Amino acid sequence: MNFTIAKNELLSALQDTAHAISPNSPQPSLRGIKIDAAENTITLTGSDADISIRKVIEKDEKNNLNVIEEGSILVESRYLLEIVRKIDSEEIQIEVIDGALTKFSGGSAVFKINGMRADDYPDIDFTKPSSSIELSAGQLSAIIEQTAFAASAKDTRPVLTGVNFHLVGGVLSCTATDSYRLAKKKIELASNDEFNLTIPARSLNEVRNTMLQEMSENIEIALNDRKVQFIGKGMILQSRLLDGGYPETERLIPKEFRYELSISRNDLIHAIDRTTFIKNDNMTINRLSMSEHEVILSNRSQEIGESTEQLAAVFTGEPLDISFAGNYVLSAAKALRGNNIKIRFTAEMKPFILTGDEDDSVLQLVLPVRTYN
Repeated sequence: MNFTIAKNELLSALQDTAHAISPNSPQPSLRGIKIDAAENTITLTGSDADISIRKVIEKDEKNNLNVIEEGSILVESRYLLEIVRKIDSEEIQIEVIDGALTKFSGGSAVFKINGMRADDYPDIDFTKPSSSIELSAGQLSAIIEQTAFAASAKDTRPVLTGVNFHLVGGVLSCTATDSYRLAKKKIELASNDEFNLTIPARSLNEVRNTMLQEMSENIEIALNDRKVQFIGKGMILQSRLLDGGYPETERLIPKEFRYELSISRNDLIHAIDRTTFIKNDNMTINRLSMSEHEVILSNRSQEIGESTEQLAAVFTGEPLDISFAGNYVLSAAKALRGNNIKIRFTAEMKPFILTGDEDDSVLQLVLPVRTYN
């Protein structure tokens, strides 16, 4: 294998591919990036067995790719990235000179690194599933930003570590919950397909960190009952799906409300943020004391102290006190769009929902907590 390519184009592609790699994987081959050189094309592959990324670089005026000799090699990602990053040259040459010994040269610098045989790399099936939908980069980015944060960070119930994608009747509902909060976004699609699957939140965040950073075109999402592929701009990010039925969350969302709070989104975010250092058992617990005359946000800790702040807000209903985990409401408010948000309540210990004034496709739900102070 022997080829030359513009350094910056190669480095960008390697950085994207490396998102799928676990540098501490017990399987040496999965610590590497596989490079396949064919006529006018370089293909980079990385995987940690859960997420796999394939990045294809086709020759153009920008990357100035020139494949001198076809072939394949597997190089540990941390060394590969470090070498390409530090070579001080606009163009870099990569050549396999003896078995797996790989030569990197650019400018006056030359590195020779022991690679691994490409045959040692696991056979990853990138066959495209037959069912697919298309979303704009903006739609997919919004889904991830407004739901994935609410997925569980614990593996005690693996299915809750993902975002459930449920398409039926032309409406795609994306839901994440960790049992204490819930985020839901709906998008109407011109599709007759139906599916109900759960994608790991980590996989979605990698899609956002790679494909969606500089992409404005549509993303194709191909899926079956075993895997999902995000396809766009010469790149495939493939992820396994989470097993198990996703809980019926629709019944958790209240349909009738007795109280409503209207408040500036930024005011609420900043008010809660000012109290985050006051913690009980490593949690920030805020209390809202609301009436038609005033709205008070407070926080108290026996070890640290307390805070009290009057908020400029409009409340309708009988006086109500409700306590909640401050970071949950903070994350929910940040995920909404618009200048103002509405918080609707049913009762002191019932779930409450937050919605924005500019996007009714998103709903955030938070469970209150019981306090004794």
